[in-house]
Amino acid sequence: MQIGFFTDSYFPEIDGVTYTIDLWREELERHGHEVYVVYPDGDYEPGERELPVKSVPNPFYAGYRIPLFRRPSTLPDLDVVHCHGPAPVGVLGRYYARKHDLPAVYTHHTPIEEYFHQSVTFESVANALGKLYVPMENAFLRSFDVVTASTNRIDRNVEHVPLPVGIDMEFFRPTGEDWYPDRPVIGYSGRLSMEKNVDEILRAAEELPAYDFVIVGDGPYRDRLERDAPENVEIRGFLPREELPIFYSSIDVFVTASTADTLGLSTLEANACGTPVAAADVPPFDQTIGAGNGERFAYGDLEAMVDCIETCLETTRDTRAAVEPYSVERTLEHLTLLYRTVRSSVDSVPTAVDDEWGFGTDSLESSD
Repeated sequence: MQIGFFTDSYFPEIDGVTYTIDLWREELERHGHEVYVVYPDGDYEPGERELPVKSVPNPFYAGYRIPLFRRPSTLPDLDVVHCHGPAPVGVLGRYYARKHDLPAVYTHHTPIEEYFHQSVTFESVANALGKLYVPMENAFLRSFDVVTASTNRIDRNVEHVPLPVGIDMEFFRPTGEDWYPDRPVIGYSGRLSMEKNVDEILRAAEELPAYDFVIVGDGPYRDRLERDAPENVEIRGFLPREELPIFYSSIDVFVTASTADTLGLSTLEANACGTPVAAADVPPFDQTIGAGNGERFAYGDLEAMVDCIETCLETTRDTRAAVEPYSVERTLEHLTLLYRTVRSSVDSVPTAVDDEWGFGTDSLESSD
């Protein structure tokens, strides 16, 4: 198949969406498909089948860009359109699919309304914008033949297929190299932004001075976090991807207090490398983190967070086995089946995928 990924988030920016698109593209092409990625241009040299859209810097969210325009006639012939966001490039993909009468799939990655609080000074204004935005995105998603989401944490009034983005279990595995062999280290990897609540990790570090904390990532809150970090916290930029398995294998516990993840890919990657996770007891972690791979704490409860970290340090779990169901091979098998089925008839999207990951959904029907 000729598959078009339309995304408003791509290299050089590093986030879960970028990594997911890169991994899915690699796996699909390994199985003989051709995948084109349409994305906002920037400080990145496009490779084969990467099609930039002219864009400008985003004044509201550092590191991301606002796409402007690309003529649909400059795009290749496609069999399936797969959009990964509701912004201009996603809208371009939906328009292209409608114009050429192609099946259109949408993957919900991010609850964008939760990011308004980071860009808007007044909370009341951010809340109002969120209330306006969600119905508009609902209407946009309903225009697609199939909507997928990593878990039930979609918070949208649409039918959807539960389809985790998947982990490369061959890449993320325990390594022989250990960066921190002589001391317990608590780690985090991800964007340093408001919705990730990394300041909660700093609070835990203050309560656990006997342990070192290493925070890997970058984002608009990095300067603030570096200013407030206690002495036992090291904050470093994003690691090259090839070093992530070493980092995950070297730390003793991965901790996150994020309340805006749709799957929490980094938590499952850490599990695949043999490391337990201490996570806030909020979606999606209430579905993905359990006794087999970590502990959960009530968000904002510092004592509970500290207890979870120490429990993870004191116990042994086969975390890799716990996340085998999230392997990218399984995800891509289902994704390819969705593509083939939606090309023939959206009315017959197979229910066999339903509850594969135990999310308790009752339907795999089309959103149309």
